[in-house]
Amino acid sequence: MLAATLTLIASPASASPLLSFNRLSHSPSAVSAADLLRLSSRRLAWATKTQSVTTMANQEDEKIGSVKNQLAELFGASLRVTVPDEADVEPLVAACNNNFGDYQCNNAMSLWSKIKAKKPPFRGPPKLGEAIKDNLPASEMIESVSVAGAGFVNVVLSKNWMAKSIQKMLIEGIDTWAPKRPVKRAVVDFSSPNIAKEMHVGHLRSTIIGDTLARMLEFSNVEVLRRNHVGDWGTQFGMLIEFLFEKFPNFEDATETAIGDLQAFYKASKERFDSDPAFKERAQQAVVRLQGGEVRYRQAWAQICEISRNEFYKVYQRLGIHLEEKGESFYNPYIPGVIQALTEMGLVVESEGARVINVEGHNIPLIVVKSDGGFNYASTDLTALWYRLNEEKAEWIIYVTDVGQQQHFDMFFKAAKRAGWLPEDDSSYPKTSHVGFGLVLGEDGKRFRTRSSEVVRLVDLLDEAKTQSKEELMKRGKDKEWTEEEIESTAEAVGYGAVKYADLKNNRLTNYTFSFKQMLDDKGNTAVYLQYAHARICSIIRRSGKDIEELKKTGAVELGNDYERDLALHLLRFAEVVEEACTNLLPNVLCDYVFNLSEIFSKFYDKCKVVGTDEETSRLLLCEASGVVMRKCFDLLGITPVHRL
Repeated sequence: MLAATLTLIASPASASPLLSFNRLSHSPSAVSAADLLRLSSRRLAWATKTQSVTTMANQEDEKIGSVKNQLAELFGASLRVTVPDEADVEPLVAACNNNFGDYQCNNAMSLWSKIKAKKPPFRGPPKLGEAIKDNLPASEMIESVSVAGAGFVNVVLSKNWMAKSIQKMLIEGIDTWAPKRPVKRAVVDFSSPNIAKEMHVGHLRSTIIGDTLARMLEFSNVEVLRRNHVGDWGTQFGMLIEFLFEKFPNFEDATETAIGDLQAFYKASKERFDSDPAFKERAQQAVVRLQGGEVRYRQAWAQICEISRNEFYKVYQRLGIHLEEKGESFYNPYIPGVIQALTEMGLVVESEGARVINVEGHNIPLIVVKSDGGFNYASTDLTALWYRLNEEKAEWIIYVTDVGQQQHFDMFFKAAKRAGWLPEDDSSYPKTSHVGFGLVLGEDGKRFRTRSSEVVRLVDLLDEAKTQSKEELMKRGKDKEWTEEEIESTAEAVGYGAVKYADLKNNRLTNYTFSFKQMLDDKGNTAVYLQYAHARICSIIRRSGKDIEELKKTGAVELGNDYERDLALHLLRFAEVVEEACTNLLPNVLCDYVFNLSEIFSKFYDKCKVVGTDEETSRLLLCEASGVVMRKCFDLLGITPVHRL
């Protein structure tokens, strides 16, 4: 049996995602025990490499991207001159929203506490701040520098430099503003539904958050392995296979249509398993036969998996998500060798008939082999981590699941450190991160379910978002202005985007209330409001009648007043916001940025007439720059922009 890899390939915004199946030559029993042991002993000897994390790439690379990092380079040079005896002082540069400047260097107070006993040539943080200011290298990006309070060094950016930077981005593209990451390859493990079960709102959160993290890393020039770690192996398959044999003696002919609702099929088989001892015994034997590699059972297993994939695809297609499936079955052949290698290292010990790894800080051990000899989530997850580190050479492995699994991940990460797979220092690479998220609640404040207390089918939920979006377009008379195709594509972009943004704008660790009314509101911090803001930018450029591509080559950005400057400053902060969102794995940081961008643009447009003024060319270019950055934010959030509403 060939295990299937499901890949959803994102197509251009105007088209639907494409589905392709990549067949792996791997099967769950393809690797011999001898090969596994040899592979484990060779690979687990791999010396963990550590790269210290730094937010500063070299100066040449950062000339276009993050303003914060460019200033950090300048302040780093100043600190090396100001306190030459203090090695590796990291410049503490942050954006500031006061009247003193655009950015601030905050090293003086903390640095003074370290050096005051050495009797330096300046007294107190304010004087140290003055010295840092005086030693700052000359740069065209800085208009003025001042010191305030306890040595805070404030920088005002040059308007000419800001204008040139935005114009350069317009000519060379937004990708030149991509932040730099200290890793080249990462795994993002997200979505990960169980075969034969419906995808529910928890999978929606994992899928949306994971996709956005993957997009941000990909924008930052990291190769991302998008992994769908589906639950496609385990004892429940004996139950499902036996039920399939009963219902469809010629199971090869069983289709999605014949089986019907897969969730109902699962429930019916579970009820039979719980109520019929003879069926239960057959199901348990079916597990043994499946794991033993009997062809008929492997074929039935593959049939069930395939039907589930078709259901998953309906969700991924609507959301524009692409993943590569490597489920639990993929790693199953490697588990014995990995467990054996961990045992030889002295990590795995016997405990009450089971085999476990004791983890510091936890009262319970991490069970890697159950008392009946079976494997579990911990054994699969450890093996998957081993594979990702050694075979796929990933430097950062990110797991996107609900917060309820925090303890499991903490324990197995610590076990991996004991094995020497990961460095003890969490600021070094390779490393692992658990991206937890809270619950989706209904408007009654309880876990989001249907009125019949069933989990909500994601396909139905997304279709409802599109339907309500389409109804709103009809109310606005768009059916008299647009083609049916335009209405359909806009309803999808607005409806699906509203669902995504309503999730992503919240700190992922918190619960949030699912409300179509709120998420489809065109006022406030919603995707619909942002879509209108973007459509307005496009409308301004259209109404001008000017060729914006030609203006990029012949025109110039000028920042003549505070509204123009405020807009330019916010645009220039885009790269560091993406970097912060990536570093802390918080998509809501990017949502806050794009919402603030729409607000700042509104103030600019209200105060600065664009079309028909002497400043038309410059302001059109600022409009275009705002549109470019907003579209990139949409892209990173997995939202398809609309150009008119």
